[in-house]
Amino acid sequence: MIEMTIRLADDEWRAVADLADAQGISVEDLAQDALLRQVTHEQTLARHHAERLAARHANLLRRLGE
Repeated sequence: MIEMTIRLADDEWRAVADLADAQGISVEDLAQDALLRQVTHEQTLARHHAERLAARHANLLRRLGE
């Protein structure tokens, strides 16, 4: 398993710690969940952009594949 260090200002740390406490989870779990949600979001955006471009240029892509 790989470990990561994140530098936060004191007020950022307090906000993260308060949120984790309110959710009943550790700060580490909160950070991991947030990172994984962001990765999933970015992957979804990239997939939608690729599908849109593929549909927009389907004719060209089909001709290039011939």
